[in-house]
Amino acid sequence: MRNLVLVFGDQLNSRSAAFDGFDKTRDVIWMAEVSRENTHVWCHKLRIAYFLSAMRHFRDQLSTRSIEVAYHELTPDPACDRGRTFSEVLTLDVSKLVPEKLIIVEPGDWRVLAEIKSTAESLGIELEIRPDRHFYCSTEDFQSWASGKQNLVMEFFYRWMRKKHDVLMDSRGKPVGGTWNLDHDNRESFGKAGPSESPAPRTFKPDATTRDVMAMVEQRFADHPGSLEHFQLPVTRRQALAMLNHFIEHTLPNFGRYEDAMWTDEAFLYHSRLSAPLNLKLLNPRECVEAAVIAHLNGSAPLNSVEGFVRQVLGWREFIRGIYWREMPDYAELNSLEQDRDVPSFFWDGDTDMECARQSMQHVINHGYSHHIHRLMVLGNLSQLLGVHPLKFHEWHMAMYVDAVDWVSLPNTLGMSQFGDGGIVGTKPYCSTGNYINKMSPYCRNCRYDYRKRTGDDACPFTTLYWDFLDRNYDRLKDVHRMSFAIRNVEKRREDDSEMSAIRRQALEVKNTQCGR
Repeated sequence: MRNLVLVFGDQLNSRSAAFDGFDKTRDVIWMAEVSRENTHVWCHKLRIAYFLSAMRHFRDQLSTRSIEVAYHELTPDPACDRGRTFSEVLTLDVSKLVPEKLIIVEPGDWRVLAEIKSTAESLGIELEIRPDRHFYCSTEDFQSWASGKQNLVMEFFYRWMRKKHDVLMDSRGKPVGGTWNLDHDNRESFGKAGPSESPAPRTFKPDATTRDVMAMVEQRFADHPGSLEHFQLPVTRRQALAMLNHFIEHTLPNFGRYEDAMWTDEAFLYHSRLSAPLNLKLLNPRECVEAAVIAHLNGSAPLNSVEGFVRQVLGWREFIRGIYWREMPDYAELNSLEQDRDVPSFFWDGDTDMECARQSMQHVINHGYSHHIHRLMVLGNLSQLLGVHPLKFHEWHMAMYVDAVDWVSLPNTLGMSQFGDGGIVGTKPYCSTGNYINKMSPYCRNCRYDYRKRTGDDACPFTTLYWDFLDRNYDRLKDVHRMSFAIRNVEKRREDDSEMSAIRRQALEVKNTQCGR
């Protein structure tokens, strides 16, 4: 054998650099399902099943092209495993296959990259690491853009990317529509009537391969959180393209307008749900962006929806990856607010009397998914206000969301959501009282708590904890420019010591109840 080419579960792209120069007569693809990747965080059953089903379908597609795949498959019985980690399985296969060289494309997890490097070194075998051209922006290009900048602002990176790749630009080199960012048009709620004609989501019935995986997961990972009852995800490239086409045709036109809105028992609404197949590389970001731009050009989708979607894919997704590889491995240890609590127990089972959190967790348990406002302004906001350690919140997110890969999850959770990086990703903490949730959803109407109250038996935990959060982090946040309005308000609250003392007492009770002492 010449090359053993390693393909991980988030690299299911037959056009990736892994296949450059591949010789079917001398090279072999290596893929491995290993227990550690499903247990280093307490993974949602649906997340496990999704990755493994997509991997097996990819393996089978390669086999139909007469590409040899050395594949390690998990079974219901752990005793049948040839190893618990990539390193253990790879060591056995290298001794058996005796390749001249190992080849990988940049993994999506710093931990995995470090493991493979260490394994190759211990085996005394050459390791070639190829860049991941799935992304618009290479890690080297991001470093070049970031070099010399005191602060890395996503909006400026986004504009740079728009210009560089000529996306939504006119013939004069100006943004289409005359402005770069239409986020101000993308903040509508559904009002009292709710979503009138929210499109049915594109779903996919599990085939025999997926059903086999689901049965194995139910037996082997029975104590893991979540449910497999709602498995409807795209596990092949053909299915992923069908989901993209459905989004462009049926959902994109209203995506921007209702991007931040939430509604009772509605997990998907006008969101694309493309993050999971994108992050497994079943889709390419260029084809997603191009399809959205074409929809605007042919008049089937308004500019605010198209620009909002492009900003997520071309801007935010690429920016987050650049931050991850620029700042790791030290980034994972950042904790600027010195928070130290565990995530609440209901983050695993959804058992809470806070209606907004119950709704959000219902989506996570059933689908391994919730859209970005549920993640950021409900579950993330609550975690931050409670004082949860930012890395623990990230590990929970990695466990519970099917689209979570370390490169995208860590900066979004530890950085943007929890402000654990002190402002590398976001310019301020994303925190609010229950009033924001009331504006963007009907949840507060059906909740036993009153979003307007700071203290008392029916005081909203979000509202109580918000004022406590600002109070205990006053010295850390008083000089953050975008927090000046909030800081002035907490200073006014501090003028009444009796009220602030009552808020502190109630907040401590809430934190101890939700997270343990």
